[in-house]
Amino acid sequence: MRLWLRCRVLQALKSSRGFCASHGYLSPFPAPRKIVGTWEAISLGRQPVPEYFNFAHDVLDVWSQLEKAGHRPPNPAFWWVDGKGKEVKWSFEELGHWSRKAANILASTCGLQPGDRMMLVLPRLPEWWLASVACMRTGVVMIPGVSQLTEKDLKYRLQTSRAKSIITSDALAPQVDAISADCPSLRVKLLVSDSGRPGWMNFRELLREASAEHKCVKTKSRDALAIYFTSGTTGNPKMVEHSQGSYGLGFVASGRQWVALTESDIFWNTTDTGWVKAAWTLFSAWPNGSCIFVHELPRVNAKVILNTLSTFPITTLCCVPTIFRLLVQEDLTRYQFHSLRHCLTGGEALNPDVREKWKNQTGLELHEGYGQSETVVICANPRGSTIKAGSMGKASPPYDVQIVDDEGHILPPGEEGNIAVRVRPTRPFCFFNCYLENPEKTAASERGDFYITGDRAHMDKDGYFWFMGRSDDVINSSSYRIGPVEVESALAEHPAVLESAVVSSPDPTRGEVVKAFIVLSPTYSSHDPEALTRELQEHVKRVTAPYKYPRKVAFVSELPKTVSGKIQRSKLRSQEWGR
Repeated sequence: MRLWLRCRVLQALKSSRGFCASHGYLSPFPAPRKIVGTWEAISLGRQPVPEYFNFAHDVLDVWSQLEKAGHRPPNPAFWWVDGKGKEVKWSFEELGHWSRKAANILASTCGLQPGDRMMLVLPRLPEWWLASVACMRTGVVMIPGVSQLTEKDLKYRLQTSRAKSIITSDALAPQVDAISADCPSLRVKLLVSDSGRPGWMNFRELLREASAEHKCVKTKSRDALAIYFTSGTTGNPKMVEHSQGSYGLGFVASGRQWVALTESDIFWNTTDTGWVKAAWTLFSAWPNGSCIFVHELPRVNAKVILNTLSTFPITTLCCVPTIFRLLVQEDLTRYQFHSLRHCLTGGEALNPDVREKWKNQTGLELHEGYGQSETVVICANPRGSTIKAGSMGKASPPYDVQIVDDEGHILPPGEEGNIAVRVRPTRPFCFFNCYLENPEKTAASERGDFYITGDRAHMDKDGYFWFMGRSDDVINSSSYRIGPVEVESALAEHPAVLESAVVSSPDPTRGEVVKAFIVLSPTYSSHDPEALTRELQEHVKRVTAPYKYPRKVAFVSELPKTVSGKIQRSKLRSQEWGR
């Protein structure tokens, strides 16, 4: 199957590993659209998934050869800026050169083997993309994480995943050192820095010296590619495993239809590298021959984003609704977006008012999409489609998306239920493999013929989906999915907290924020509420990732509970949202 795929898409190109050499050279030279068409047909389920597939070898190296043959516009494949005048631009050929050097670091210097796991916890630096591609070339399974992870977060993820390696920056290295002794599987630490650190190997120094000759491993489509940790809704975060095929080929169709990418496009997604949307960008842009644009953007700044759009020839923009809410508060008439033609959003519900303001001031529509860590894009408003304000669009191919009841039975249009994707009789190849080491969780995610997303919506008679809320308690603040149990556990470590319940609360800027209802221990009942609120907020920031701290705090005498003693977060959430 790998021979079939490679020869199908290359035809006249000579394979770097000679897979097609025995077939000779066919003519004429295939147009890139035919190559992408093959990948898209697989993505849509119209052609079988090959038995063997590796994104670096079967996609990136193909574009490198097409590029050298003059069959791609002169855009870079990767374009990074830091906002201070420094830029990095790589063609597909240069990306191949540097990623092969990085692959040699992982395989030769670090001694990592196919199937070994590596945590990638880096800000928006070019090395994140190099390390990601190097993992593909070596068969190492990447585990992305946000840069705000604390010692506790890191320790749990390293211990649970049994990762053998981590690559990070100066900011997080001290936290890794503090917990390394408790993580026996961790034996290789790579530092992305211009200076050294005891016990760490300097990735930048090694990259300069590494060989650029590397033979990509032969991976099966079902082999593990990446692991993402869930938000920990009802306990500790779970591991979601994706395969070489599910991500490597699963985004081609949505990249063509929803993101509307071509070889001439320059795509900027402002997401953090630790979130799945960074991977979504990688696996939708590069199969379509597009350029990934990255701004280091250490902190969200509306003026920086708008100036960047005015300065660089960015054609396609994707931000979470929270950022668009910030952008429309600026005077957009002061900016001219000469190249921008397509805008996307996702990660949280889009306020129709924000969509209208953006469209009125820029003339550009916002195309909303919906998906999860476990999936690729489930619903979307593709370019050129009719958009209904407030809807997250229609089912995105190849998915059969329905609204079902708690037993998995399809509900009629207009009736609220669970957003579900059909997985029987055929499971979509672009689904996650499983929740690793948690067969109970994997089994519980399916009812009848459907995978249950955990979100609720209704579908109208035209097939548009309208998001209603989550059936679990995850809080989605500025696209950061926050499990209440993690925040409650952090609060419980403070002596002032007898018990607590954490829920979402509406916020005009972030959509929703974390609110904690706290029952105080008797010795703290007379403390100043404002001072204690600040103390508890700072405590949570220290114990867990800072973005999880409760921006709102209410001290109460008791929490609503079921007869069995379980806290009823749903009542508190309904109270907050006026339901």
